[in-house]
Amino acid sequence: MPFFKNLTLFRFSPAVAKDLQRLDETLNDHRLRPCGPLEMFTKGFVPPVGREEHDPITQSVRHFTLLTVGGEDKMLPAAVVNEELQRKIRKITEQEGRKVVGRERKRLKEDILTELLPRAFVRSSRLPAYVDTKSGWLVLDTSSRKSAEDAISQIREALGSFPAVPLAPEEGPRVLLTDWLANGTLPAGLALGDECELRDPATATGAISISRRQDLGAEEIKEHLRNGKQVFRLGLVFDERLSFVLGEDLVVRKLKFLDVALDGLGESFEDAKAEADATFALLASELERLLDKLQGWFGLPRPADG
Repeated sequence: MPFFKNLTLFRFSPAVAKDLQRLDETLNDHRLRPCGPLEMFTKGFVPPVGREEHDPITQSVRHFTLLTVGGEDKMLPAAVVNEELQRKIRKITEQEGRKVVGRERKRLKEDILTELLPRAFVRSSRLPAYVDTKSGWLVLDTSSRKSAEDAISQIREALGSFPAVPLAPEEGPRVLLTDWLANGTLPAGLALGDECELRDPATATGAISISRRQDLGAEEIKEHLRNGKQVFRLGLVFDERLSFVLGEDLVVRKLKFLDVALDGLGESFEDAKAEADATFALLASELERLLDKLQGWFGLPRPADG
């Protein structure tokens, strides 16, 4: 299994964690099926490891359970449909000398879709995620809020209910990130990376200053901060084991597992499953430490049973 590259985070209560004990059985009944001839898309779950139908639909290590939301989408651009529609309308106009409007136009478009859909290319998508039932985290490998919400909808549809909620920080992320960069007041174990994004918070469309692969203590950046710019994204290194860019939305982007962390993976494995188990165990353990720190730095309460 590949390492996660982005983290969009949600939280759930202890009661929800208990309900997730039936995750494997439930997701198994909602496996991804191939897109039918007249379907635009299908959604479901695919095995995190392996590609065969009999492969397990989840992968569990300790209190972590890995799952993968899959999808198949027909690639049928609207421009192609509209071009064919206009061709048919022109033909009718030329041959019969009349306009095509209203219901007839709609029927022609439906006929075109019925004709083209079976021949359209299918694009597959995969979004890995895992749940930490001990601490109440849902971790999705995406920086897209829409993709994350779509994945949660799939889990919710399978379980019947899945009240995972977005993060609700008690400390303003933008203010804290700006303080870290401006004053060097980073928490223990955290160091500046080589990237930041600064914006003027007073204007939604204000100028953006991006610094990449530069010294974040450079005078140029300090001047931006003195002029009222605030940090919207900041490159960070955690315990010399993980590097990432943290946004004011608390989405973790460009996540990389550094050599110190990867040294714990070992060199050889009996088979692909053993390698996948070891990789997931390392990934989840490293992120457990990071998420615990994020919770403390920004005040990210776990929902209580209600």
